[in-house]
Amino acid sequence: MDDSALTALLLSLQVASLATLLVLLPGVPLAYLLARFEFRGKGLLSGLVGLPLVLPPTAVGYLLLEAFSEDGILGRDSLGFDPGILLTWKGAVVASGVMAMPLVVRTARVTFEGVDPRLEMMARTLGHGRLATFVSYTLPLSFKGLLAAAILGFTRAIGEFGATVTIAGNIPGRTQTLASAIFSAQQVGADREAYFLLAVSLAVGLTSILISEHLVRDRLAGASKPPSGGAR
Repeated sequence: MDDSALTALLLSLQVASLATLLVLLPGVPLAYLLARFEFRGKGLLSGLVGLPLVLPPTAVGYLLLEAFSEDGILGRDSLGFDPGILLTWKGAVVASGVMAMPLVVRTARVTFEGVDPRLEMMARTLGHGRLATFVSYTLPLSFKGLLAAAILGFTRAIGEFGATVTIAGNIPGRTQTLASAIFSAQQVGADREAYFLLAVSLAVGLTSILISEHLVRDRLAGASKPPSGGAR
């Protein structure tokens, strides 16, 4: 592996890890909100969260580019300082996070919907507040599903290209991720490097999917078993 490929791989791992954390912080509470509560505008909120799934990635990148431009809603003129997003690795993190958000929220939402709400009600009757019930009961019961959501989000982030290259560019050693490195290698005819990077992408993607499916399968198998001593 040459230095440029190694740099692209390490940057991709860094970007995908930070993007996953960036998404999990709002994504898990948002998924719980969508799974457990009925409120006006819920359908619209769910649709907005899932929008990056159906929009072209370059369109998402263009929207981010407009938002973080100098006179954009998240730009220097509005915030009073330069967030330093455009053409930097931070931009790659933001773009990857936005594209991974729908997958994380949908997986986490299904996970929360699989937790028996009667268990949460029992915890509430024992005197636990809503937050304590969520932390002490719901999160542990959902752990494997949330881990699967994080793995899928990480995999989506590490393969992101369209939105990332629009807002962060494709600068070797600075913003060139695994996906953009494959594109560049293919463009200049560096087939050997492109094949190697492609093999790395396939290995990471396949491993992540197998692990997430294993986690979800174990969780569903556990959920199908009746709780010992539970209400009939």
